[in-house]
Amino acid sequence: MISVDDALDRIFTRIPTPLPETVPLARAHKRVLTRPLIAQHTQPPFDASAMDGYAVRAAEIVPGRPVFLAGTSQAGQRFTGMMQSGECVRIFTGAPLPIGADAVIMQEDATADGNQVVFHSTVRPGKSVRRKGYDFTAGKELLPAGVPLNPAMLNLAASANYAQLEVTRRPRLAVLATGDELVPPGSEIGPDQIVASNSYGLIPLLSSYAEKVVDLGIVADDKRALETAILGAFDYGVEVLITSGGASVGERDFVQDVLRDLGVQLDFWKILMRPGKPLMFGTRGKTLVFGLPGNPISAFVTAAVLVRPALRLMTGHTDPFWPFMGVPLAADLPPNGERRHFVRGKLSRNEVGFLEVTPIAETDSNHSSSLAEADALIVQPENDPGTPAGEIIEIIPLNMLS
Repeated sequence: MISVDDALDRIFTRIPTPLPETVPLARAHKRVLTRPLIAQHTQPPFDASAMDGYAVRAAEIVPGRPVFLAGTSQAGQRFTGMMQSGECVRIFTGAPLPIGADAVIMQEDATADGNQVVFHSTVRPGKSVRRKGYDFTAGKELLPAGVPLNPAMLNLAASANYAQLEVTRRPRLAVLATGDELVPPGSEIGPDQIVASNSYGLIPLLSSYAEKVVDLGIVADDKRALETAILGAFDYGVEVLITSGGASVGERDFVQDVLRDLGVQLDFWKILMRPGKPLMFGTRGKTLVFGLPGNPISAFVTAAVLVRPALRLMTGHTDPFWPFMGVPLAADLPPNGERRHFVRGKLSRNEVGFLEVTPIAETDSNHSSSLAEADALIVQPENDPGTPAGEIIEIIPLNMLS
């Protein structure tokens, strides 16, 4: 058996260098930039008004003294020529500032009568003006390589005139569940059967890191059936294969044997963590193979702790472990043994509004309702003597993983 950290190190050394591809801006959400985003133009490209009002020469404005209205400047149709002394120009938000103007007075501070405008207060130069290049200038680095693109970043990329972006390619991923006892959700359940649930948690947990997810469904505990399903995934060209169930060495646990027969080089198959000790990892060429435990909580936790970081690294994320964070315990955490324990926890806010986490007492690896209740996994170190309430402890927030 190896530690969680050793397992992660072994997995990470097998991950190939991410490859680039170019995608339309509309399909770049959550994708990872392979190169810095460089501004292709200056924004704003001219001095512009920050509000609806009147462009003026600040030094000439005297409250109550009329100024001649020389014209209008609006977005897409600027005032042509130069604004002369004693003049103002009606201007709208985003419109170019006329030559000769140096400030904008909001329309609420003005009274217009025909071509005469009276202002009710003075104004300083630069008021309500967005200077050319105030946002960014051509050639400036706007985003570094390695960032996952969120909506605000896509907005910025569009403003910088990018119709497409170079991002890291995502792998094709296949998922299968094994077990004679499994039936699909919605089935009539026989006396010796249980409903298969693992894939319904694993796929949404991991799909944002995959170009395509192939759900191979339920495969019986039969060597030939397993071989056919897994070989089909390899022939399809998946870069990541995830199985759940059959990862131990019982009489009906065939996954390990089938993987070896199909050329998978297994690196390890037991890990010092709970839930999730019987976990296999290996490779077949450039394909990563994860054999997860069959119990639902074990499968989900091992995917969150080991598979997800691997996929993040595989897709170019600079921080494979995001969003690990530290929060105080709201209740005592009992002692732990030699295996790192990922304890289900419930997040709440304390009396001053800060987050804290309460351990959920249930630790059974087949107890799905307690995982659904949890907002986080508390990361309890190996051989921890116990942690009192109030201490800061590391958590994995579950609602931030997908």
